[in-house]
This record gives sequence, structure tokens and C-alpha cells, in this order.
Amino acid sequence: MSSRPDGPGAAMPRRLYGRRRGRPLRQGQRALVETLLPDLQIGLPPDRLLDPAALFAGEVDEVWLEIGFGAGEHLAWQAEAHPRCGIIGSEVFEPGIAKLLTAIAERRLGNVRLFADDARTLVAALTPQSLARVFILFPDPWPKERHKKRRLVSTETLDGLARVMVDGAALRIATDDRDYAQWIEERGDAHRAFARIALPVRPEDWPQTRYEKKAAAQGRAARLFLYRRRDRGGRAEP
Repeated sequence: MSSRPDGPGAAMPRRLYGRRRGRPLRQGQRALVETLLPDLQIGLPPDRLLDPAALFAGEVDEVWLEIGFGAGEHLAWQAEAHPRCGIIGSEVFEPGIAKLLTAIAERRLGNVRLFADDARTLVAALTPQSLARVFILFPDPWPKERHKKRRLVSTETLDGLARVMVDGAALRIATDDRDYAQWIEERGDAHRAFARIALPVRPEDWPQTRYEKKAAAQGRAARLFLYRRRDRGGRAEP
């Protein structure tokens, strides 16, 4: 993901696993997919890199990315709490996209853009040092040994994110799977571009989602990881 074989805009291999569609959408959700999504959906330019700040109608202080936003609760909360930030959400599961579109319409969120495809393709298309925060919250753990290569958090993914994150940018990752937590810790701690920051308490701007609460009720506690993009001189911001 850290390089584009045929230059800016070149097609990247899609490695998406799992479902894109679930139960049929309700009429109102289908209407939003047909009318609102086209206004918010990101297209990748074929011959140049994409400046994410240019995707938003007004000036934004920072651009954030959430990879795999699920039902969109966390993304909508962040967009409402930080109206000066442009937030990109990447998700391929249509019901989740529809739920986020509902929240965008109801709360009139003008600082959200969507990418309904493999987020690694989007990251490969972004200009260097263009993201100030990235969220990867509760990605599919692919627990079977033969499926672990499908896990989103990988050295390759971190390579790509390191290219597009500004110095000091925050990478927030969460999982409720013990094995995946160890996997994340091993790869994140070993990556030279990132430094792990201790989290003695949960940050106030890291809200729980319904999924996380449900997992906790079932005895699966969430592990939260915070990494900082080291500056290009090798230091991590405090």
C-alpha cells in the first residue's frame, strides 16, 4: 500500500473479504444511498494524488480517516464534536453506510466524506502527510490461522499510513479479540514510524459504541491502542 505501481491513481489490488450487503435497506435508507451518498462519495483521480482537504466545501483545520466505521456511531460523534475537522469514513458494508448517512442527514453534518471501497486503495492515493488522525476500531479479527493474512492491521498497512500521516498524528486502534490485540501490539510496537503512547485512562473523545458495550457485556473487554506518528527525525510527539 505504500507505493503505487503505475503512478498516481493506478489501480491497486482489492483484497476485501466479508459481506458488502446484508438485509434489504429500508425505504428511507435506500433513498439516502441514492441521493446523499453520490454527493459525499470520494472518487480517486486517475492521474494524480488526492489532497483530502480539497474534498470539503469549506476550509478544515485537519483531515481524519476512520477505516471500517461499522454503523458510523463513532464517526458521526467525532464529526459533530469536531466541526472544523474534515472526516473521511471508509466502509464497504452497505447497511453501515446507510446508517451513517442517516446520522449525517439528521445532524446535518457537512464535514464527512465517504469511500465505499478498500481503504488501502484510498490511502495509496492520498498526498503525503495529509492526515492528522486515523481510527481503526474493531476490525474483523479473522481468528482462524489460515485467515490471519486478511487482517487489516499489518506492517503493509502501517507503511501506507506512515506515508500519509503528519508528524505527531494519532493512530487509534481498538479490538476486543485477545489474539488480535497481541498481533496489533507486535506490529505497531515494531514499526519504526510509530511510537506507542500509554493510555492510563480512556480519552474523553473516544466514545464507546454499541458494539463495544455489547462485547463488554459478553466478557470481551476492549484493548485500546494509541500510536503517534514519529516526526521524520525519529522522535514521537508527546
